[in-house]
Amino acid sequence: MTAAIADPRLEQLHRWLASLPPSLKLRPDSLRPASADASFRRYFRLDADGATLVAMDAPPDREDCKPFVHVCALLRAAGLHAPHILAHDLAQGFLLLSDLGTTTYLAALNADTADTLFADAVDALIKWQAASRSDALPPYDEALLRRELDLFPDWYVARHRQRTLSPSQHQVLHEAFRAIIDTCLVQPRVYVHRDYMPRNLMVSDPNPGVLDFQDAVYGPITYDVVSLFRDAFVSWEEERVLDWTIRYWEKARHAGLPVGSDFADFWRAFEWMGLQRHLKVLGIFARINYRDGKPNYLADTPRFVQYVHGVTHRYVVLAPLARLIDDLES
Repeated sequence: MTAAIADPRLEQLHRWLASLPPSLKLRPDSLRPASADASFRRYFRLDADGATLVAMDAPPDREDCKPFVHVCALLRAAGLHAPHILAHDLAQGFLLLSDLGTTTYLAALNADTADTLFADAVDALIKWQAASRSDALPPYDEALLRRELDLFPDWYVARHRQRTLSPSQHQVLHEAFRAIIDTCLVQPRVYVHRDYMPRNLMVSDPNPGVLDFQDAVYGPITYDVVSLFRDAFVSWEEERVLDWTIRYWEKARHAGLPVGSDFADFWRAFEWMGLQRHLKVLGIFARINYRDGKPNYLADTPRFVQYVHGVTHRYVVLAPLARLIDDLES
């Protein structure tokens, strides 16, 4: 597939690439789709002097490239393998990036490779967290945590399950959300990638390459850990998740990160943070389907329901929420 199609944004991207310095030795005629994601961004790969680069198309009326540029600089300063931004035009919504490869963690992970790949991902995550400054990223505060949780009743319950909650069920959600938010807010705060999962990590040298980081915030230390091990698109046995989380906790303690001296406390924070993320993602996947016309994500909602089921049934205080979820899924 070439770029010669009826696509005004693509034609605009071609013109921008053609205007870049000849020293880049770009071949705009080689432009071809690389990937798309759940947002309105698109990525294209093109050849340049025997190598490949990636062009990002982020329509400025839909996406703001400035956070991408800012967070990319933070990641690279922390020693992570994020793309090098070779050129950008923020007004038009175009970026030219170094290519981190074609193999995602999601594609490479299996029972044999997981320990090595996750060890590299944990090492990179600890570098990212150790570089944290409170003034560099937006806060992952109560308002944002609540807006995310509200996606669950608005999009998953009402739109996808087509259920109307009773007053008592609304109260159950209200009390559960309050408890979840309180648990998240008392955690130590660090840089949070906010989607640090196998689909956004590339098998590369150095490993991993890190993508899709533009929504990074300053917030709970367990968020990226739970994103990595309780993933949207692949599930692992609980024993392995526990073992990997212990390994992260041990390395984080050694690095001086504020993970606490009692792993049981860290594990509880991990589980409750995961509950917030999983309820949010159930709402997001429903919204992507009904609002944006991208139905593929709904296939993974049962995975998140299982995550939510597991956590809510393990903590007595979450029993009312567990019953509500069971009722919604019956």
